[in-house]
Amino acid sequence: MSSVLEHRRRYLRMMRQFTLDRGFFTVTQIQKSAGIPRSTAQDWVNRLLHEGCVILREEKRGRNAARYAAISAIPSSTCRRIFTTVDRDRVAIYHDCMSGACAAFCGHHHRLAGGVLSNVERDGTLLREAAVLGSQEISVGLAPRSAVGVCGVEQDGDMIVQHIRCIGGPAYSLSDMMARAEGVVRVESRHEGHIVEGKVRTRALSQVTIGVDDTDSKDGGATFALALALLNHLGRLDGILPISHHVVMLNPSVFAKTAGNSASFIEIAVRPESLAGLTEKVTRFVADESLSHEWGIAIRTGLDLPEGLREYGQMARSRIISRPLAEATAERFGIPLAGGNGVIGALAAVCLTGLPYGVLLDPEREIVMRES
Repeated sequence: MSSVLEHRRRYLRMMRQFTLDRGFFTVTQIQKSAGIPRSTAQDWVNRLLHEGCVILREEKRGRNAARYAAISAIPSSTCRRIFTTVDRDRVAIYHDCMSGACAAFCGHHHRLAGGVLSNVERDGTLLREAAVLGSQEISVGLAPRSAVGVCGVEQDGDMIVQHIRCIGGPAYSLSDMMARAEGVVRVESRHEGHIVEGKVRTRALSQVTIGVDDTDSKDGGATFALALALLNHLGRLDGILPISHHVVMLNPSVFAKTAGNSASFIEIAVRPESLAGLTEKVTRFVADESLSHEWGIAIRTGLDLPEGLREYGQMARSRIISRPLAEATAERFGIPLAGGNGVIGALAAVCLTGLPYGVLLDPEREIVMRES
């Protein structure tokens, strides 16, 4: 009996280590590491699976072996979701935490480390970071140095790989928590003294911005509420991750408005294979839920916002825009429109993405254009 218990401890310890290092293990990995026949390795996996010490993460598919994980090696995680969108060499990294304090901590230290991150913003529990594909050396350590930083971002096929270097609490998060976050495919980590370096693999998703306007009427309704409902609806579909919802104030002098002339836009991350049919799904939902026949939507894919689009958004905050101008602008930049005159404000909302709340909600605030 003692020999059986010793084998059990040895194999379970091995399974835990594989789970910590890679997020999973296979029967072949246990067989080779333990130097035992494959049938024996499979018997132990089945036994520990039955005992509840091991779970099946992915079933066998074709030549891909089944993947397992040791439960005791997967602690509860403060990382809800980690996912990435890409547009040529630009990458947006999203990290949704259970705690706003954790998001603030990571945001502070990521800014301090620098590296490949060009911008770091926090919205509640959501940390949003901008990066360009490449690598840059960073130094991490005890205060006053950064505890964690992103030293590289690369695209590997349909994956985005973040190269992270950290110490202390962030090192625990990297090696023990991130693998459990929704959107993470795999985490690989290694220790070098007190420093932990790791690779976080996520899908290379497409960023989609959807503008919505004129869905309410004098009898009721609100565009912001319908846009938020649309975000929740799309977030329940396969291949789509919800990102954010924003309200935009447009020209308050527009005569054909129900209240203060606000529009909304939402942002989602979409798997490339789920892009087909997205416009139809959005159109059907808004048409069914709108209280106005003048509802309008605009849908744009990508991260980089051309200067001409930003100019249209600025004009919509101070001038009366005609529908032909909106349609010509949308055609010029390849943005699908649908609906009635609401497409004017919907396109403007799309053109104002990436601006801070204070600017979005105050049409008197001037938008600083990029230098050419």
